[in-house]
Amino acid sequence: MGENFISRKDRIIASAIEIISEAGLASLSTKSLARKENMSEALIYKYFGGINEVLVEVVEYFVRFDESIMRTVQNKEISNVEKIHEFFETYAIYYDNYMEISAIVLNYEALLHNTGTREIIGNCIEERNAFLLDLIQGAMTDGEINDTFTADQLKCMLMGILRNQLLDRRTVYHSEPLKMDVMKSIDTILMLIRK
Repeated sequence: MGENFISRKDRIIASAIEIISEAGLASLSTKSLARKENMSEALIYKYFGGINEVLVEVVEYFVRFDESIMRTVQNKEISNVEKIHEFFETYAIYYDNYMEISAIVLNYEALLHNTGTREIIGNCIEERNAFLLDLIQGAMTDGEINDTFTADQLKCMLMGILRNQLLDRRTVYHSEPLKMDVMKSIDTILMLIRK
């Protein structure tokens, strides 16, 4: 019985992510979830206290993967520049394979205005930025890259590439995988500033 509860709850979370991706954050409701899951709204309340609780679970799911990426990259025995490359490549592969989850990145602003998700997503953004900033500063300290840009400027440029490519895929068809487009730009910048 516990496994059925977990798997149904996980399916509801996955459906919530799909609704956000397909129709936007404002479209997520117990009614839209019930319709997508082919169940009654009352059954949604068996698993969640309401739509805000569903949204919190969605964001926590997103954050768990973020933490996993950073742990994995940090534990690799490679240079800081290679870690930066690995960081973006891993995200690009993940979003290539699960494009719906990228809707969370594209809804940061709305999630920061929701009382249930504000702190969770705010901490996630801060931790992701701090992690990348540490890698960049480490690369500068170790003489792997030059200081043409400050570490913060470089962090903003690199994160901007990922966000822009995700947004671009919402409006324009791309025949190339996200990974290819993101890494072309990331690697070009890293090559230009490498010592």
